[in-house]
Amino acid sequence: MNHSQKPDKTTPEDGQSWLKKLGPGLITGAADDDPSGIATYSQAGAQFGFNMLWTVLFTYPLMVGIQVVSAKIGCISGHGLATNIRRHFPAWLLYVVVGLLLIANTINIAADVSAMGEALKLIIGGQAHYYALGFGLFSLVLEVFVPYRRYVRILKWLTLALLAYVATVFVVRIPWAQVAVSTLMPQLSWNRDYVTTVVAVFGTTISPYLFFWQASQEVEEQLANPRAKPLICAPQLMAKNLQRINIDTYVGMGISNLVAFFIILTTAVTLNLHGITDIQSSAQAAQALRPIAGEFAFMLFSAGIIGTGLLAIPVLAGSSAYALAGAFKWKSSLERTPMHAKRFYGVIVISTLIGIALGFTEIDPIKALYWSAVINGVISVPIMAVMMLMAVNPQIMGEYVISKRLKLMGWLATLIMLLVVVAMLVAN
Repeated sequence: MNHSQKPDKTTPEDGQSWLKKLGPGLITGAADDDPSGIATYSQAGAQFGFNMLWTVLFTYPLMVGIQVVSAKIGCISGHGLATNIRRHFPAWLLYVVVGLLLIANTINIAADVSAMGEALKLIIGGQAHYYALGFGLFSLVLEVFVPYRRYVRILKWLTLALLAYVATVFVVRIPWAQVAVSTLMPQLSWNRDYVTTVVAVFGTTISPYLFFWQASQEVEEQLANPRAKPLICAPQLMAKNLQRINIDTYVGMGISNLVAFFIILTTAVTLNLHGITDIQSSAQAAQALRPIAGEFAFMLFSAGIIGTGLLAIPVLAGSSAYALAGAFKWKSSLERTPMHAKRFYGVIVISTLIGIALGFTEIDPIKALYWSAVINGVISVPIMAVMMLMAVNPQIMGEYVISKRLKLMGWLATLIMLLVVVAMLVAN
């Protein structure tokens, strides 16, 4: 393992830069707004207008709660979610959870690389399939051959791609009074399409791969710093690190949901108000924006798809690799070289290549984008329940089991995800 990184001797009181305080939470939140998520938010805004904006506000505290739980499990125990499941739960549960995660992540990768290819085709023309191949291979090379301590800096800079969706709002006219009313007092519906879209929004906001990634990144942060230890072995560092986790996660999830809000808002005020309601992919949304919002909005939206995809693909493939490595006791770290973690990197390579290959099949990438979010919503429920059981288990967390307030937030998020999924099944 490469431990050449200098230990971080600074503290918040030492004037450490704000960006350095942000890490796993920021990257996790930004990766949540991947092309699949953009497609889901675009469909929500185009089909239901301002009446979907409430979902972003509603999911924010739930998202923060469950991601803080995930981060604390990794940071306190020094192990990712799959390793903790293997150590403390039945084997069948481990295999079911990891299997569902792999299926959802592979579909997500396929949908994301296809959307990136379509976005570049809109900008410069050409063959979307070959652009998708190039983007997938480029992401793969970075993740495999760039050490974690450098790679995480690249991921941080890629979060700036989200600014494209913030900027888009300022090039279209927004009826802010109507937006405020619709956000706080939406017209809800039990219509099948409405409920399914709500599930998709919840599923792309609260996604299983984010849980596995953030917990594993907390472990990576410890591995990259020779002075760091799992907090269960270093109680003197507990207060400082838990404060960092809270700030990192609140900010990261806040940015994620703010961007989601702007995507729904942009498509609602342009596409929905102009009668364009059948948008099922992020590239299609960008193309539909062109004649309504202008060339600049179109370019921002399209470029954002590519930037967020470059951020999300390694997170998706990486979370699959962490899950399998934890399940089967493999060496796992992005800080290791491929030769020292062959099976871990093998999962990253194979899952990314399968995702790319699916884009060359007859599978409809437009439907894959949308339904990957629905699948995420469904499988989130059992994974969240397992996480909550881990977070209150003294064998995993020692004396630092989560607080009653965080326990309430986590179980509330799990219950709401369950109710939303049940509502979708009943509505169908």
